[in-house]
Amino acid sequence: MENAISILRRCGMQPTPQRIAVVDSVFKTTAHPSAEEVLKNVRKDCPTLSRATVYNTLNLLVEKGLLKAQVLKEGSVVFDPNIQRHHHFVDEDSGQIYDVPWDTFKVPPIDSLPDYEITEVQVVVRGRKKRK
Repeated sequence: MENAISILRRCGMQPTPQRIAVVDSVFKTTAHPSAEEVLKNVRKDCPTLSRATVYNTLNLLVEKGLLKAQVLKEGSVVFDPNIQRHHHFVDEDSGQIYDVPWDTFKVPPIDSLPDYEITEVQVVVRGRKKRK
């Protein structure tokens, strides 16, 4: 895993303590945090962090292809550091989002939309633990 300073420099951003904390928070987790969750998490150690810094940093990382912004929770964009092909499972009780390996599902080619170029396909599975 590339360190936060290198990631920020590669994106053309000056590595400040606040930006480094945002990058570390997102890339050192398997969670799929929203910008507000990143802000809350990072502010514990970096109380001077602004909402604008979080949003600007996350959006630039998406623009550079280092993060994916996805709507997996209703009404909320989450940021996914795993940019390899994969699917997702959303636990409806906890709201947790888990990566599901690509090979778990067989995704057939989509040829019924002739006027469109398909740029991405993923399966989002929602469910909860079985009650005993």
